[in-house]
Amino acid sequence: MNCRFCKEPLYNKFVDLVNCPPSNAFLTYEQLSEPELYFPLTIYACDTCHLVQVDEYKKAKEIFNSEYVYFSSYSKSWVEHARRYVEAMMDRFGYNEESLVIEIASNDGYLLQHFRNNGVPVLGIEPTRNTAEVALEKGIPTITEYFGAGFAHELSIKQQKANLLIGNNVLAHVPDINDFVEGLKVALRKRGVITMEFPHLLRLVEDCQFDTIYHEHFSYLSFTTVKTIFEAHALEMFDVEEVPTHGGSLRIFAKHLKDDTRQISPKVQAMLDKEEAAGIKTSAYYLGFQERVDTSKYELLQFLLDKKKAGKKVIGYGAAAKGNTLLNYAGIKGNDLIEFVVDAAPSKQGKYLPGSHIPVCEEANIREFEPDYIIIFPWNLKEEVMNQLAYVQEWGCTFVTFIPALHVCEPKPQKVNV
Repeated sequence: MNCRFCKEPLYNKFVDLVNCPPSNAFLTYEQLSEPELYFPLTIYACDTCHLVQVDEYKKAKEIFNSEYVYFSSYSKSWVEHARRYVEAMMDRFGYNEESLVIEIASNDGYLLQHFRNNGVPVLGIEPTRNTAEVALEKGIPTITEYFGAGFAHELSIKQQKANLLIGNNVLAHVPDINDFVEGLKVALRKRGVITMEFPHLLRLVEDCQFDTIYHEHFSYLSFTTVKTIFEAHALEMFDVEEVPTHGGSLRIFAKHLKDDTRQISPKVQAMLDKEEAAGIKTSAYYLGFQERVDTSKYELLQFLLDKKKAGKKVIGYGAAAKGNTLLNYAGIKGNDLIEFVVDAAPSKQGKYLPGSHIPVCEEANIREFEPDYIIIFPWNLKEEVMNQLAYVQEWGCTFVTFIPALHVCEPKPQKVNV
């Protein structure tokens, strides 16, 4: 296997999660009796450019298809994050009715709707037809296509270059990162701005966020490596921000290398220094991660076995990719340890988690079942979930997370009206 950016051979194994099915390959009841495809999930770190990556065992066009089950709008906190982002970009760059904002992997229009509401022309590029159709119903112009240099040239011919080109949690999802970044350059106006958000590799390592590793994520990104990749395509970073989403992400700002109208923020060098001080450019930085991952697996299994022996009832909340990575690496099969998982997305309800085959239910099942413990699989949304399900404290239910380590969230005291 060679590095998807610099093409050098890969020898440095970061972590081996063995084999698991694609994290969003949910099953119908009829499919439970059919063979299920598993793919290797071994991650390597490039000793040359320091890009952390998995091979493209499961092709991107097979993952991001018309049966894709993730709809961004079902997360209230994510929609609010998008609204605040749009507000910040409007204030900073002054977009108006003469601008064009293009979002790559625009999903169901969760973000572009806020620009449209401010009178700014928008265009979504979304490869999954079912989410694109929801965006179109909202009145968000959306093209169902995979973004790359070829498609960007088509936009350029149609004079649809962007003043602002957005990609939230998409850079890690592209197998051909060189073609994708070249496309960014082609689709950007001369004085245009690119913003990208992606989970920060530094946080993944420091907080043992191994459950963010799955087949949809082909790359695991540091600022240092992304800067190198962008520069190879004549794009320059001029700012960077740390944002709390997905357990700790970076928002990068880029422009054409020849665009001298924007000053380089001192935060760019500060982030490079921060990553170098952590050791992200050394092979030694990635050693020992496997042992920490295995400890998390043992904690999950021990917790579930102890509660089973004690006669306690355990369910999960959030049929998220994170949870599927954790469950599959732990070898959980069937619902004898976790009765079911609740998810707000109708596209997942009535189906079964890939690999573990735990059923996915709607929230109404919680009151009926009255579990003793709820494992929050999307731990990055812990506060949102705990507030949403605050009523479970009526029967003494407790919330649990496992990343970066086992944490039992004690119920908050109920307010008593006097």
